[in-house]
Amino acid sequence: MFKKIKWLVHVTLRHAILGLRIKFLNLVFGMNIHPSARISLKAKLDFTNPKGINIGEGTYIAFGAILLTHDMSRNLTKSIKIGKNCFIGGNAIILPGVTIGDSCVVGSGSVVTKSVASNTIVGGNPAKVIKTDIKTKALGILVENDG
Repeated sequence: MFKKIKWLVHVTLRHAILGLRIKFLNLVFGMNIHPSARISLKAKLDFTNPKGINIGEGTYIAFGAILLTHDMSRNLTKSIKIGKNCFIGGNAIILPGVTIGDSCVVGSGSVVTKSVASNTIVGGNPAKVIKTDIKTKALGILVENDG
């Protein structure tokens, strides 16, 4: 019983902290992150061009993921957009100017150099399409087709 209460407090507290962080990023840095999105505390967001980060509702950004909105070697500053109900895997890198459509999954360790169409799974370096016509629900959880 004590373990269940401890777990419930841990999860509730963690979600509260993640929600406050999103409010802080939106208010202080001008990012556009939907309140229902979840971003790991270990994900790295680009503060060189923070207004260029746009994340849709129900999206989850895992630990170690890097969202870049600038490239110093090319003197480039471009916004990135991640749609609704996406999952960005651990240690994935999203480069400047990339748009990821709704209901997408980006595999762990992927380097996304080009925009990704909605309802797609991508993976690899550079990221390539693995599967299309997928469906996801909140936090990018895959919905398996019965049939």
